[in-house]
Amino acid sequence: MSFSLDGFDLDAFVTRAFEEDLRDGGDVTSEAVIPPDARFRGVMDSRDAIVVAGLPIAAAFFRRLDPEAEIEILAEEGERVEPDADLMLLSGKARALLTAERPALNTVQHLSGVATLTRRYVDAIEGTGATLLDTRKTLPGLRVVEKYATRMGGAQNHRMGLWDAAMIKDNHIAVAGTVGEAVRRAADAGIGRIIVEVDRIDQIERALLAGATHLLLDNMSPDLLREAVRIVDGRVPTEASGGITLETIRAKAETGVTYLSVGRLTQSAPAVDIGLDFKRL
Repeated sequence: MSFSLDGFDLDAFVTRAFEEDLRDGGDVTSEAVIPPDARFRGVMDSRDAIVVAGLPIAAAFFRRLDPEAEIEILAEEGERVEPDADLMLLSGKARALLTAERPALNTVQHLSGVATLTRRYVDAIEGTGATLLDTRKTLPGLRVVEKYATRMGGAQNHRMGLWDAAMIKDNHIAVAGTVGEAVRRAADAGIGRIIVEVDRIDQIERALLAGATHLLLDNMSPDLLREAVRIVDGRVPTEASGGITLETIRAKAETGVTYLSVGRLTQSAPAVDIGLDFKRL
C-alpha cells in the first residue's frame, strides 16, 4: 500500500526513528533472545473505540526491517472502529517485527488519538454549518502527519505554517502602528490571504476596511461572537478561536461563525490503546 503526503518524507521519518532507537548497538534484547530464523505472526488491534490514522506509516516500519513481511491492513484511514477491532495482520521475521513494534505502535497510537479527539469535536458541531480547523500547535517535525490525522478525524487544515497565509495579531499591530498599516504591508508583499485577529467588537470594521480577508475572533463569548457575525455580515469568513472545549464548542458554533479552530486537537490529544500480539510460527 503506497502512502505519501506533501511535505512528509516517509523514508526519512522511519530512518530517524530507527536511528533514535537502535543507535550503534541495535536491538540487543531481540538479538540475544530471538533465534535469527524465528518467524512471527501477529495482529494489531484496538482496545478502544477509535478513528484510525497512521496504519500505512506503521506498516513502513515493519517493511523497512523485513521487506518480505506479509502485511494486511484491515481498516481504512479515517474509519471508526469499535474496541477489539483488528487493524493489521502481519507475519515475517521475528527479530525484525519485534524491533519495529514500538515505533510502529507509537505512531499509530498518537495519530489515531489525534483523529479520535478531532472526531469528537466534529460530532459536537454537527448540523451547525460551522467547520472545525486545526492550528499550528503541533510537535516540531510532526506537523504534516498530525494535520493529516486531524483530516482523518473530519477537520480541515488551517495554515500549514507561517508561509501560506498572513495572520496579523496584536503584537504585529503594535510594531506596525495600526491594523491598517499592518494589513497594507501584508497586501503590498503580495499576500492574498490576510487573517486579522480581533478580540473586541470595535476592531472589526477597522480590520475589514484595512483589507482583512478573514477575521479571527479571539476569546469571545457566544453573545459577542453572534454580534461579530452580524456586523461582518458575510463579507469575510469568521473564525472563533481561543479556549474552545468540547463543552463550549457547540454554543460557539451556533453563533453563525464560519470556522472554529482548536489547538488541543494536536496539542493535547491522548494516545489511544492499540496493541500488537505475536505468536511464533
